[in-house]
Amino acid sequence: MRGELALLNETEIEAFIRDGYVRIEGAVAPTTVEAALDILWRDIPADRAEPATWRQPVVRLGHYAQAPFREAANAPVLREAFDQLVGPGRWRPAGALGTFVVRFPSPEDPGDTGWHVDMSFGEADPNFMNWRINLASKGRALLMLFLLTDVGPEDAPTRLRAGSHVDIARQLAPAGEEGLTLGELAADGFAGSAHRLEVLATGGAGTVYLCHPFLVHAGQPHWGESPRIIAQPPLLPAGEFDPRAAQNARCPVEDAIALALGSGE
Repeated sequence: MRGELALLNETEIEAFIRDGYVRIEGAVAPTTVEAALDILWRDIPADRAEPATWRQPVVRLGHYAQAPFREAANAPVLREAFDQLVGPGRWRPAGALGTFVVRFPSPEDPGDTGWHVDMSFGEADPNFMNWRINLASKGRALLMLFLLTDVGPEDAPTRLRAGSHVDIARQLAPAGEEGLTLGELAADGFAGSAHRLEVLATGGAGTVYLCHPFLVHAGQPHWGESPRIIAQPPLLPAGEFDPRAAQNARCPVEDAIALALGSGE
C-alpha cells in the first residue's frame, strides 16, 4: 500500500486535467478490502465459492456504512488526493461506500452497458433520465471507482473515454445553472466523445480510480472467470465549483473545465 507521503505528483495531476482520471494502486489496504467483501457476500444472492449459483449477469447493492467501508472511503492516501484534486476543505468526508456493482461471468447481456455520465442533482425525480448535471458539477466533486476484486481486461472493467470530460463541459456550458438531463446528454448516444481513446479501468483489489465528474464511461459484460465487485460512489463537494474563477483560485477539477471552455490560461 502507498505510504502517506506518496501523493499525486505534477504529472499525475496534469494527466487528470487532460484525461479526466487518475489511478491510485493500493489505495485501500487488503485487510479492509477482505472485510468489506465478507459483508457484501452476505447480501449477494449467490455462493462466493460455487459458480453454479452465479445465475445473474449483474447484481447491484446499496450503500454500506460499516467500518471497512468507511475506512476504504477515507483511506489516508485518498484524502490527500481529494485535497489535491478538489481542494482542502472543499469536499465532504464519506460516511459510507456504494453503490456496488457485482458482475458475474455470463453470456447474457447485462442490459446496463451504455455510455453515460453520472448525474449529480435532481434525483428526487423517479425517472433517472431526468436527473441533471451542470457546468459547476452541483452535487458531485469526483466520480470514484473502488476495485474490491482484481480486475483484468476480461473481468468487465469499466470503460473510460479519456478526455471526454472536455466534450461534456462544452455541452453543458450553454445550459447554465439548470444544466442538462441525462436524457438530453444521451440523445445522440454520447457521439460527441466517440472519438476519444477507450481506457479499461483494470487493477488489483484496492485500486481506486478518481475521475472527473464529467467523464463518459460504461460497463461491459464479464468474460472472465471470477465475480468482479466495484463501488462507484461520488465524492461530495462542500461548496460549488467555479471554472471561471482566477487560475490561482481553481482546483484541478475546475482547471479541466476551464481548459475545455478555452479559459484555462
